Amino acid sequence: MLAAAARAVRPLNESAADVSAFALGQMNPDGGFKGRSGASDLYYTVFGIEALLALGAKFETAPVFNYLQGFAEGRSLDLVHLACLARCRANMVDAAAEPAALNGAIARRLELYRCRDGGYSNAMGAERGTTYGCFLALGAYQDLGLSLPDAAGLMACIRSLERPDGAYANDATIATGATPATAAAVTTLHYLGQPPSRESAQWLLSRSRATGGFLATPTAPIPDLLSTATAIHALALTGATLDTVREPTVEFIDSLWSTEGAFAGNWLDEALDCEYTYYALLALGHLNED
Repeated sequence: MLAAAARAVRPLNESAADVSAFALGQMNPDGGFKGRSGASDLYYTVFGIEALLALGAKFETAPVFNYLQGFAEGRSLDLVHLACLARCRANMVDAAAEPAALNGAIARRLELYRCRDGGYSNAMGAERGTTYGCFLALGAYQDLGLSLPDAAGLMACIRSLERPDGAYANDATIATGATPATAAAVTTLHYLGQPPSRESAQWLLSRSRATGGFLATPTAPIPDLLSTATAIHALALTGATLDTVREPTVEFIDSLWSTEGAFAGNWLDEALDCEYTYYALLALGHLNED
């Protein structure tokens, strides 16, 4: 994902400096990056770090590493933020004296979110995993440099969430699929060496609008940047051609641009943050791929 986001520098051209300045401005004095409340949040810190790295921007790494050190092995964190801690530490390896020291401890914390069906959920002790939980867990193990335990169990969990039309639901209680969940499933299966079905890729492509952007669900009223970026990323991994969606998608992303150097999540979202700005970089990078 980081390599793809880095390719956004070319289409951004001179605006890349504005995006870097925005991301730098989102760093708090404690080294974390601002969430929607303005306080530092590990989740947004992932996107802040990766946006700066993708753009090749220079920033002070010591405060960020000190912020991460405060979480130790993540005893206070849920699965989402544990995965974020692993990702941030992987990105900040040059700033760490002994970056691998806590990896085993973080992995043991991850296993507390393992479900009986072999998947992972953000709810500790859950019977069944979620697509998003499985995606996060695999990514965390990759960032920790460790092998995922019982990969077959995780794959079985994800396969159980595929719907007849090729889409994936996030959990077993949901009858219909969603774009972010389908993209997460396709991405996870790709990195486990399991190609998704042709129907899944076609379902994702079908969520694109002729006027640009991807819908979160078939009935969503407007497209959003999360669904657009994750769908584009997953489709790129499958080798699907993006030619039919390239121009309108770029135009949709451009419509979310702010002169503050960031991108909004959708046409109705007035707040700006590192998360959606990074999603814009990710999508633009894939769409700029030769």
